Amino acid sequence: MNNGLGLFTAVHTSLSVIALLSGALSIRHLFRGSAESMSVYIFLVTAAATSVTGFYFPFHGMTPALGVGIVAVWVLAWTLFAQRLTRRSAFWAANFTVGLVVSEYLLVFVAIAQAFTKVPALHAMAPTLKEAPFDLAQFVALVIFVSLAILVAKRSKSRAGP
Repeated sequence: MNNGLGLFTAVHTSLSVIALLSGALSIRHLFRGSAESMSVYIFLVTAAATSVTGFYFPFHGMTPALGVGIVAVWVLAWTLFAQRLTRRSAFWAANFTVGLVVSEYLLVFVAIAQAFTKVPALHAMAPTLKEAPFDLAQFVALVIFVSLAILVAKRSKSRAGP
């Protein structure tokens, strides 16, 4: 790996870690009723940056990572649009909070895949990412994030009132 690509990978990875951590904090803030915390702003900026920088890696055809990146950019765009309208109705407040949770889930999805490709013990359990341990990890993450999305949507609608 040349130095330029190595530095770029380090920046991309750092943005991803910051997005993952601030996303977890943002979801926590959503449960407490605050959709306007600094962690939400940091999450949205770093999640967008990590999604966009992912497209600048060497291209070798369509991959699952590119597919997730495309979906992540669309979800973030919708989430930012909904954020501007959250005060107008419970519908937009729910769209914003669910979009934020889905964006965090997509980052976690990629982080799990990266962990299974880079961590030797995990890689030994699922070398092709088609084995049961990888599927189970992704399924558990999906169940957790679907549950979180439902809960934050209900909370955002109840706070918005009629």
